[in-house]
Amino acid sequence: NPEIEIYRGYWMISWFKNEFAEEERRTAQEEGISVEEVLNRRLLEVPPGSHGLMLQPYWGPGIKNPEARGAIVGFSDVHTKAHLYRAIVEGLNYALREGLETLCRRAKCQVDYLTVSGGGAVNDLICQITADMFGKTIKRAQTHETAGLGSSIAGFVGMGEFSSFPEAVGEMVRHTSVFQPTLEGFQIYDELYREVYRGIYPKMRPLYQKIREIYRKYGK
Repeated sequence: NPEIEIYRGYWMISWFKNEFAEEERRTAQEEGISVEEVLNRRLLEVPPGSHGLMLQPYWGPGIKNPEARGAIVGFSDVHTKAHLYRAIVEGLNYALREGLETLCRRAKCQVDYLTVSGGGAVNDLICQITADMFGKTIKRAQTHETAGLGSSIAGFVGMGEFSSFPEAVGEMVRHTSVFQPTLEGFQIYDELYREVYRGIYPKMRPLYQKIREIYRKYGK
């Protein structure tokens, strides 16, 4: 049962809200909407690739790379808070794409389309960004709470309401939204991913290891 998990993945949105989004928090209170809705509006202010601002979301290191740390590279004077927010969304998708490629390589398979769920999947623009970054069709079900949907499917099969899981899925799952990648968006993201993102960790790893050694030496 292969799985790729980005530790502290969309938690980074909460981190960003707490550290940088006081203005957006006030706006959300005035308008009676969520902070995420205000932040997601700002995604439109920034083009694909965030003008070269690249984020690697290793805020929580994995089992195989315990020394890893997050990185943000490519800052210039054009970058704003909105760029950083979009770079977080893009960085998570870069990491997920890398994970998908690993799964496909090991399983010797090809993925034709992706389905999305969870809080990030609620926003249409984030889904479109995801489609552009993977270069694949993105499908979204009738609910973003798909863990609950899956549990319900298992329960109904267990109760005998459906004779099999494929039958239950066919009756209970509806893809209500479909997002197609744009050629220009995919071309930009694909080149940034292959030429920049995949090179960040190998080049930074010796520095992460040195940071770890220094802090261990001082008992921190």
